Amino acid sequence: MLTLEKARAWYEHVDAVHDFSHIERVYKMSERLALAEGADLEIVHAAALLHDADGTAPGSEARHEHHLRSAEFAGRILLEEGWPEDRIQAVQHCVRAHRFRGDQEPPETIEAKCIFDADKLDVLGAIGAIRVSLFAAMAGTPFYAAPSQQFIETGKEIEGELHSAYHEHLFKLQKIEEKLFTQTAKEIARGRSQFLNEFFEQLIAEINGGK
Repeated sequence: MLTLEKARAWYEHVDAVHDFSHIERVYKMSERLALAEGADLEIVHAAALLHDADGTAPGSEARHEHHLRSAEFAGRILLEEGWPEDRIQAVQHCVRAHRFRGDQEPPETIEAKCIFDADKLDVLGAIGAIRVSLFAAMAGTPFYAAPSQQFIETGKEIEGELHSAYHEHLFKLQKIEEKLFTQTAKEIARGRSQFLNEFFEQLIAEINGGK
């Protein structure tokens, strides 16, 4: 039987942004969304536990394909658990479809939409502020650097421009709400997005000697 405690072993050697606490939050949020949206809770629980299980080790070159690697890992685990093939495939679809960037497989089932939305909600609000700052620290980039006009218009830095936490906010985090699928997640995202906007406004003011 898949449980949070069993899943802990799969996340012993992961980066600090995708650690087991992230899995716990996605598990709880995806459960909330599944109950509100009428999704299959067993599929959602399994996908939440497995969605980052492979390819998120510190410095891993496999990060860009972790959704595919994790889906393969999920298939092996669920086969060992005695799951039928159709339900294994349902979980694998959730795992493959949770990635934000790239030409990934789009979430087509309500279960996959719940996993996608739960994973994305974790980059907003107070947790989002911590995670984006931590990611910048891990990458050796600043919490804030003034973005170039080119970056503001295209999302691409000019030569020598550092991708700060604020850059990530402009490039990705501000756009999360419009990318979500479920109405429940969109309602949650509204307040969390406002918090994150206010966080960066406060951060920039303090950096510039204000407030």
